[in-house]
Amino acid sequence: MARIVMKFGGTSVGNLERIRHVAKRVQSEVERGNEVAVVVSAMSGVTNQLVDYVNDSANLFDLREYDVVVSSGEQVTAGLLAVVLQDRGVMARSWLGWQLPLRTDDSHGSARIKQIEVAEITRRMAEGQVAVVAGFQGVDSQGRITTLGRGGSDTSAVALAAALQAQRCDIYTDVDGVYTTDPRSVAKARKLDKITYEEMLEMASQGARVLQTRAVEAAMNHRVRVQVLSSFEELPGTLVVDEDEIMEQQVVSGIAYSRDEAKITLVKVPDRPGVAAGIFGPLAEASINVDMIVQNVSAEGGKTDLTFTVPKADLAAAVRALEARKGELGAAEIVSDSNVVKVSVIGVGMRSHAGVALSMFQALAGKGINIQVISTSEIKVSVLIAEEYTELALRSLHTAYGLDAD
Repeated sequence: MARIVMKFGGTSVGNLERIRHVAKRVQSEVERGNEVAVVVSAMSGVTNQLVDYVNDSANLFDLREYDVVVSSGEQVTAGLLAVVLQDRGVMARSWLGWQLPLRTDDSHGSARIKQIEVAEITRRMAEGQVAVVAGFQGVDSQGRITTLGRGGSDTSAVALAAALQAQRCDIYTDVDGVYTTDPRSVAKARKLDKITYEEMLEMASQGARVLQTRAVEAAMNHRVRVQVLSSFEELPGTLVVDEDEIMEQQVVSGIAYSRDEAKITLVKVPDRPGVAAGIFGPLAEASINVDMIVQNVSAEGGKTDLTFTVPKADLAAAVRALEARKGELGAAEIVSDSNVVKVSVIGVGMRSHAGVALSMFQALAGKGINIQVISTSEIKVSVLIAEEYTELALRSLHTAYGLDAD
């Protein structure tokens, strides 16, 4: 007998028919003799509608009330799934975040989990009752409902699996696993049997949308084995595990990309101490994250060109913040470009293999693709290229690193 946490996203519980299908999957695990907890998201589209209701209600609103409204979608799903399971003869009970309780800090709208109390839910599971838990939500020290922000239900599931000391956390979604790259762009992409926490974290942070970054971080910190599976097909998934569980590691395991990038270049700023702080200070004050950074010495002595990327949604705000201090910064010009994409090759095998970046540069050069910005980490090389070359770059790199399916 194993203790398993199953998590179903919005598309998996999008209507009553799909909730019945989920109940069937859950019942199968129960009939195998497993103790089961299920974490559910709101039905697809419901959270967005609830957010719109709040935004349309007032220009400024109390985030505590925002959380009350947007957390209600998961409550509906949890109750419906418990009802359907009971109708199938499966003992089940729904649990909201405050009932566990799942305790968080008081950062409403983006709360962080502090502790999950599982004594009662563990006792019920041992008696054969399925615990159906509303994801995305918790309770703060004042007893107010909180929500965990984007990807919150995945994070809820992994955190619950850690607290329950579950053997596995199964994340059911609309894809059947983690692929070497986006199969919609590269026909020869193949599904991975296993991927390391570190690789999955890089994949998630670099644009792959299979799992949310916070959930992967939680899994890695608590060594929770995570499996990504399809809600709609009975197929093997992908296990996200510790590096020690993978016998033969590929140099490059996957290629991710993000269209959510925009480039800003400050032309001919003074090349002296304090200038970088003067540039990035206003962006930090505006809560704008900066990603890739490159500095080039200008042909004009004592001047430098500084290029960096920001989220595309923040481009206009970033440019406004910099334009307001253009004279103070001494920049001749501020140039922005939103028609870019970040492409990243990822693999823990890079730690022990040289020439990974060179292979990337050669493959792109062979297709006439110009690299605008480069950044690296221990297991990742990222480049910024023109957006129109996205699919060509992905296919070329996928072949260059030997990732094509047979």
